[in-house]
Amino acid sequence: MTFYKWLTLIILSLFVVSCGTNINDVKKEISIQTNAKNEAFSLGDTLKLAISNPKNHPLSNVTFRLNDNEVSTLVPLHSIKLGIHTLSASFSLNGETASVSKSITILNNETPKIYTYTLINEYPHDPSSYTQGLEFYNGMLYEGTGQYGGSKLRQVDYKTGQVLKNINLPQEYFGEGITILNNSIYQLTWKRGTGFVYDVATFEKTGSFKYGESVEGWGICNDGKQLYKSDGTEKIWTLNPETLAEEGYIQAYHNKGKVVELNELEWVNGKIYANRWNKNGVAIINPENGAVEGVIDFTSLQKRVTKHPKLDVLNGIAYNPDTETLFVTGKYWDKLFEVKITEK
Repeated sequence: MTFYKWLTLIILSLFVVSCGTNINDVKKEISIQTNAKNEAFSLGDTLKLAISNPKNHPLSNVTFRLNDNEVSTLVPLHSIKLGIHTLSASFSLNGETASVSKSITILNNETPKIYTYTLINEYPHDPSSYTQGLEFYNGMLYEGTGQYGGSKLRQVDYKTGQVLKNINLPQEYFGEGITILNNSIYQLTWKRGTGFVYDVATFEKTGSFKYGESVEGWGICNDGKQLYKSDGTEKIWTLNPETLAEEGYIQAYHNKGKVVELNELEWVNGKIYANRWNKNGVAIINPENGAVEGVIDFTSLQKRVTKHPKLDVLNGIAYNPDTETLFVTGKYWDKLFEVKITEK
């Protein structure tokens, strides 16, 4: 009987130790291992996943996920958006389930191409306009401007600089980018979390919309079907053209890291052209995955405008499909430039 008592005691003690293992304590000892230094991968790499379990806890049902999708331990990174992604691993122990997570970064696998321009024409531009958005529609140029108490929406004869139509925004709104889709003008405002919709023919305000997670409004463009919105970070959000709700985003990354402060946007031949705040350049972005595929250097343009105390940075991109040229200007610039983009 003594032998059986001792055996029972040993079994019970093992059972208590096993059942007494706290899964939250175990979770602190478990981590996800990958095959990249600093958790940074390039487009086209293969992500290799494993669980680090230094104390050999008897884990079961280990499952990996990349964002919300279950994946195997080998993940080809070919058709994936660039930027920050979340890896997670769930596992079971003693009938309980827990998970751990970490972030990885996907970079582009190519260096951005450098572009320059050929100057085609110079046109007059209202130097009192703090240009935020610029767009051609049915051969006419439209402009949105910023500043509290000075924000406007305009239709402009680009050859003469004459303002053909103008409305002022309420003083509490700081106007930002504009775009035109299906005879409606969409104009963002900066920090009020609100955008406005106007009839393109009459400039009558027909609606408004609230932002979602993006918080601020900077630039906006469209591809003929949906809208793309920047918020001053590396993110460009897609908006449903019917509800204007944010449905997702891309993150602008090149082969070294993210590109932030994306401002005015323009859709040009299947790519998004983005002004960078306080820069004299424009990033050319792949709308499918966020890859910054090119950079246009407009540094020398500012030297061609009249110098005055309020002169500010390059901002405003409009592609004219009739001439297949790009029109650019800046905040309080007295000139609008027509250029042809060429690879350097």
